[in-house]
Amino acid sequence: MNVDLVASREQDAERCVLVGLDLPGSPWNLEESLDELQRLAESAGAVVVGRLIQSLKRPDPATYLGSGKVEELKALAEERSADLVIFDDELSPAQSRNLERALEVKVVDRTQLILDIFAQRARTKEGKLQVELAQLAYLLPRLAGIGTSLSRLGGGIGTRGPGETKLEVDRRRIRTRMAEIRRDLEEVRRQRALQRRGREAALAPVCALVGYTNAGKSTLLNRLTGAGVYADDRLFATLDPTVRQAALPEGGSVLLVDTVGFVRKLPHQLVAAFRATLEEVLFADLLVHVVDISSPDWYDQARAVYQTLEELGAADKPMVTAYNKADRADPVEVGSAVSRTPRAVAISALTGEGLDRLLEIIGEALPESSVRRVYAVPYRDAHVISWIHGHGKVLREEYKGDCIEVEAELRASLAQRIQAYEASEKPSGS
Repeated sequence: MNVDLVASREQDAERCVLVGLDLPGSPWNLEESLDELQRLAESAGAVVVGRLIQSLKRPDPATYLGSGKVEELKALAEERSADLVIFDDELSPAQSRNLERALEVKVVDRTQLILDIFAQRARTKEGKLQVELAQLAYLLPRLAGIGTSLSRLGGGIGTRGPGETKLEVDRRRIRTRMAEIRRDLEEVRRQRALQRRGREAALAPVCALVGYTNAGKSTLLNRLTGAGVYADDRLFATLDPTVRQAALPEGGSVLLVDTVGFVRKLPHQLVAAFRATLEEVLFADLLVHVVDISSPDWYDQARAVYQTLEELGAADKPMVTAYNKADRADPVEVGSAVSRTPRAVAISALTGEGLDRLLEIIGEALPESSVRRVYAVPYRDAHVISWIHGHGKVLREEYKGDCIEVEAELRASLAQRIQAYEASEKPSGS
């Protein structure tokens, strides 16, 4: 890359100072959290020029930091010619306003930064709608005073997405826009439900790849399926789910779904807005948790993924763990992690190491296969026949005196739903 071009980009980039509070009982290591905040800031196009940390029992309700530390932060920002201060937690509307007045520079919190990155990465109409909904949900309680803030800030990190015009409208218009987006996303959910029904009818089990952002999920999907999915060494490179088929060693196949990466303190606005996308995790038969074992804080990253799965209601799903980037990690640490984790394997999506074993474990871990059943459905329940056609493969359908008799192949979990209609007759060939 042209050295002059890189230097020019660095000159144009916003200069920022990172701020974190060391709070008692916090589940996260502050230095590691700030390291991640730095990577997020750099992903958004900023240059980090300083850090400031304060230990407090609780955040100050007015300014997050103590008053003396606010003065210290102002001096640091002036000394480093910072345009921007980024806080490692979500600030209240009052804290944001008070800090901007005191510091006289733009203030952005972790939530706003992540939303900004999502706004940059969104490619599809669905992704853009989901990001806009999350941004509006974040901005709605912060409308007071935002017009003066925006006129002074002049764009940059934290102002991408809906744009100045939308941000200055009143609450009623924002709520109207949010309602419109929710209606559009409800249609997306319906389309996804139809796609899932098609997959169920194909009788192929579904595995969702989950993991921390930049753990290598898209690279793994490409390796296993030849999908050609966009993969990049940056945070939140994938926002839109992709479904591809992979062959299993013992025969048959599995559908692999790539999903949006998780992160510490994932904004609740994003979890709500990306519901249609994240439902792919809820409806999967198996989760493949991709962990970047080469990361120094891989354990905390894995913990953040588990917490997000709990929030989604997917924590109890069967899971296989793929410790990725094992070629870059300490072999002793990799071996220890694999031995302590059920259904785990060390892999490298880049070199192909361990992928055959991963597919074997996936095949062993899949909780169900297709089953053949005969159903006797009364004419008054004819909708059940339509349901069987939509969710399985109908082998035989006969109209009897008091019922419709159907022989069909269904996935085991789906067959369980209509167990009450099972006939005493055995399926043919059994």
